[in-house]
Amino acid sequence: MPGPLEGIRVFDMTRVLAGPSCTQMLADLGADVIKIERPGVGDDTRKFAPPYIKDADGGDTSESAYFCAANRNKRSVTLDVSKPEGQALAKKLIAKSHVLVENFKTGNLSKYGLGYDDLKDEFPGLIYCSITGFGHSGPYAPRPGYDVLIQAMSGLMSLTGEPDGAPMKSAVPVADLMAGMYAGVSINAALRHREVTGEGQHIDIGMLDVMVAFSTIQGMNYLATGEVPPRLGNAHPNIVPYQNFKTSDGDIILAVGNDSQFKRFCAVAGAPELPEDPRFDTNSNRLANRAELIPMLEKLIQQKTTDFWVQAMEENSISCGPINNLAQVFDDPHVVARGMKLEMDHPATHGGSVTLINSPIKMSGTPTTNRLAPPMLGQHTDEVLGELLELDDAGVQALRDDGVI
Repeated sequence: MPGPLEGIRVFDMTRVLAGPSCTQMLADLGADVIKIERPGVGDDTRKFAPPYIKDADGGDTSESAYFCAANRNKRSVTLDVSKPEGQALAKKLIAKSHVLVENFKTGNLSKYGLGYDDLKDEFPGLIYCSITGFGHSGPYAPRPGYDVLIQAMSGLMSLTGEPDGAPMKSAVPVADLMAGMYAGVSINAALRHREVTGEGQHIDIGMLDVMVAFSTIQGMNYLATGEVPPRLGNAHPNIVPYQNFKTSDGDIILAVGNDSQFKRFCAVAGAPELPEDPRFDTNSNRLANRAELIPMLEKLIQQKTTDFWVQAMEENSISCGPINNLAQVFDDPHVVARGMKLEMDHPATHGGSVTLINSPIKMSGTPTTNRLAPPMLGQHTDEVLGELLELDDAGVQALRDDGVI
């Protein structure tokens, strides 16, 4: 069954994570994504290793796990756009494409005649998506942007960590990933606009903008009160109890969403008197008296096992679960049942396969497809140039001899 973006071609000039995560999502949805990489070098993340994926005998290949995280279902073409011949070839491929996605520093592609203003008149239907640290306007526009910097400048780090500890970044590059997500949503909206009007447009995704929006309830808490929110560790700024607790044999997350759930929780915990206490009878009061309530709950929860709490809370329609490590996650029967681990044949494994994290998108009519493993550098150069530009073997070899591809 074809994906919903089958027939859409993406000229992908992205590298590292924000851009590649966007174009992988488009590729999973059926788009033909042509990943442009520097000859002999490729995407920086090809060198972000170890770890490497394993071959059929369990040894390391030359392919990094990091690269494989965001480059499934793409075709890799090596092309040097710093050369005039490479720029001309890029324009020929852009002419065959519906979308161009890039995450060069603001203004860099203009040096090669490949900025939006350079292309918009020649290709009026082109959807051109730029993903940068700070966007294409404003005083910070020329600055390079990296995930950890954006997490810091957006306020996310000020909100993350223990109350008396240092500000902390997220364990995964959430600024990169969310920028890719917003870019993917924007591209799909622009494709719909193009379908209706025939017009392309420029999409300007700034990672700082994305993470300011990502502050969501914490940002609104500040805007509503003028008070800078403190770090709360794993606790919730607006709901109590809603955090991690130690059990007799592990750790759980307990999320009590309303007053009736709190009553049911306390009944199971053997403390039915707590919801009658005026300090704790409503969420507002529990929030005001968090420092008194949480130690009481910690003592109660530590008396029983993780399994007890997970089962008891499920029976009472209260959200509760174990704090899993990644080995437990990928062995979890629900994760397995949802198909979140994916095996794909990979040429670097010499007859083996690579295990990937599958797309979480589930669509009944147009499901995602898994067609191509993350490509080796330049794996599809000859194929794409022959298919799209009708270059023969001699023409491709001449470009290769000149260092253009």
